[in-house]
Amino acid sequence: MAGNGRKLMLGGHALVWAGDWTPEGARKAIGGAAKAGYDYVEIALLDPWKVDIAMTKDLLAEYGITATSSLGLSPDSDVTSTNPAIIAKGDELLRKAADVLHGFGGTEMCGVLYSNLGKYPGPASKENRANSVAAMQRLCDYAGDKGISVSLEVVNRYETNIINTGKEALQFLDDINRPNAFVHLDTYHMNIEEDGMEAAVLECGDRLGYVHIGESHRGYLGSGNVDFDTFFAALKKINYSGPIAFESFSSAVVDPALSNTLCVWRNLWSDSDDLASHALAYMKERI
Repeated sequence: MAGNGRKLMLGGHALVWAGDWTPEGARKAIGGAAKAGYDYVEIALLDPWKVDIAMTKDLLAEYGITATSSLGLSPDSDVTSTNPAIIAKGDELLRKAADVLHGFGGTEMCGVLYSNLGKYPGPASKENRANSVAAMQRLCDYAGDKGISVSLEVVNRYETNIINTGKEALQFLDDINRPNAFVHLDTYHMNIEEDGMEAAVLECGDRLGYVHIGESHRGYLGSGNVDFDTFFAALKKINYSGPIAFESFSSAVVDPALSNTLCVWRNLWSDSDDLASHALAYMKERI
């Protein structure tokens, strides 16, 4: 069975509602996701040391939803580096993120866990790739002991030089060779790099562990260029049954680090609740 025996869940990225994880921001994001009818909220753990685990766990219980986590690495924690000190910082960050996720009861860790989230000046060397594979093996072993699945997000050429297509991600998984490592596909990035919206999904099959639903301009679903009908039909063909998170960014909600990294310059929406409700209805129609 595709989706690796897990439950089909619909979630929303926390940045749809809040740009920080203060008690106020956390309540806004968790409460907003619950109010819209989502099963879970995806929490960005770019700095997991700043996340209050007990507060987060209590809010999730209060609103009756669950949470997943995502993050990308920075240049000073880039596990593709040839500098052992930088790799060690990356390992430390990833382990801490796994600890925090486990602390508030989550079992799904995703994102660009394997490299810096940003444009590289050239292609990855064999050493860069090998260092990334080794780091993901260490992360999968550590996370696996906590019952956590690790899904590696395939992103476009301007955000990594390691894996830009589903096919490359599958080859990367073969090298990692861990049972809790999966592919994370994102329609925003697929729209840039893939040959259509079906082939990568079918190729990944039961190795697809996490999905991001994002429009070509990161705004309202159905108002851009992504062929969502074909994508959701492909998910049905593989009987996908894992997490599906709506992801959208606007200058109306700003995370000090992530918004700039993702080049969120435009105000594509200002009403988080309307955006989230529309997205959930849009996804449900196609599932």
